[in-house]
Amino acid sequence: MPRQVIVNADDFGLSPCENAVILGAFQAGVISSATAMANMPAFEAACAMARHPLLEGRVGLHFNLTYGRPLSQSILARANFCDSAGVFDLNLPRHRLRLNRQDRDAVLEELEAQWQRCLDNGVRPSHLDSHQHVHNIWPIGEIVARFAARQGVAVRLARNVGQNLNLPKRVFKELLNRRLRSLAGTTADYVCTPVGLRDGEVPTDGVLEIVAHPTQLGADFGDAYLSPKESLKALLMQRLPGVPRVCYGVLGAAAEGRAASLERST
Repeated sequence: MPRQVIVNADDFGLSPCENAVILGAFQAGVISSATAMANMPAFEAACAMARHPLLEGRVGLHFNLTYGRPLSQSILARANFCDSAGVFDLNLPRHRLRLNRQDRDAVLEELEAQWQRCLDNGVRPSHLDSHQHVHNIWPIGEIVARFAARQGVAVRLARNVGQNLNLPKRVFKELLNRRLRSLAGTTADYVCTPVGLRDGEVPTDGVLEIVAHPTQLGADFGDAYLSPKESLKALLMQRLPGVPRVCYGVLGAAAEGRAASLERST
């Protein structure tokens, strides 16, 4: 079994419905972390919820380059990211390895704007991941990981647990994850979806993050990627019995403690 598990709900702030389900999943102990979308209509309401003691320190930034309107200006003129109406319209293949200077600067400016909007609403993100996994695109991942390191927070790795990872995907994700670890410093060890947890091999050590999209099942909670009546809560209990659920803030604190200990010993 993994040592700890982070059950992170993506898309906090997307809509009032998403907010209500995520808050309920926190209250039920199903999830232990969430990431918020700073450019979405229900973001401010999500930030108000994030200041509740149950959620405090457990909400990160769900960096968004694919949905809605950006918060910064430079990216509006970049055809790889926005359409002529000023709406996100990502036009980068997933295997893209380089961006020009103008695109890189625009991505960083937008990341800084989304981060700042969290701060302006009283939430300092606990970690960074991205909507539709855009930081799994190599040059965007570098920007996100370097920014995370400057802020002293963790970044999500690319998914590395599950049955539908063919050899080319595994090789690419392993190389990307090495890069993310080397740049950001703090990450979980493994990442999977609830489907990957259900159908794949459960890691035997380390920290596992489960990327969740909770749904309401009466008084219970499912997940958008599970079968319609399948319980996320029951799946977690079945596959990870007794494994403590933590948030990324715990990993950051542990990393700071190790760094301080090393400094004292030198």
